[in-house]
Amino acid sequence: MRLRRETVTTARVVRVERVPDGTPIELPAGTVAQITQALGSSFTLVAQGQLVRLKGSDADAIGKPVPAAPAVPRDVSPDDLRALVWQTLKTCYDPEIPVDIVELGLVYACDMEPMNDERFKVKIQMTLTAPGCGMGEALANEVCDKLLALPRVGEATVDVVFDPPWDRSRMSEAAQLALGL
Repeated sequence: MRLRRETVTTARVVRVERVPDGTPIELPAGTVAQITQALGSSFTLVAQGQLVRLKGSDADAIGKPVPAAPAVPRDVSPDDLRALVWQTLKTCYDPEIPVDIVELGLVYACDMEPMNDERFKVKIQMTLTAPGCGMGEALANEVCDKLLALPRVGEATVDVVFDPPWDRSRMSEAAQLALGL
């Protein structure tokens, strides 16, 4: 099966992150690129001969709508909040792999602690598919941003760990099927 890529042109200067090292670079207006992945709230592009990740908030730069945050009720119970946190984690994708971080088995732990104001501190422990992956900070920041947008989440922290090391056995069956493994 061959992936169909969509060609786009940047309408303005836009800041992206080079994959896999995470180095920020600017694409000038008029840069021709191909979308290789548009999952979650970001886009993976091939531009200027390299793979880059474009934040969803900059989607207008390639003529796409900014991905809308899902509607969430404000009066979420603690049990519903836990399910909502996991649902939110499933909207975060590795920029090189078309599978979310939960199905990839990158999330090792999700803990919630009550705070004094009926909000919760959410602590995520996750890993990366490779210890040298430069996208770790970008993924961790995306997770924090999305969790902090949820009602009743007052704090969010992400610890990126490498023990135990990730391997393919941590992937869900659905992820393995999606990747043809």
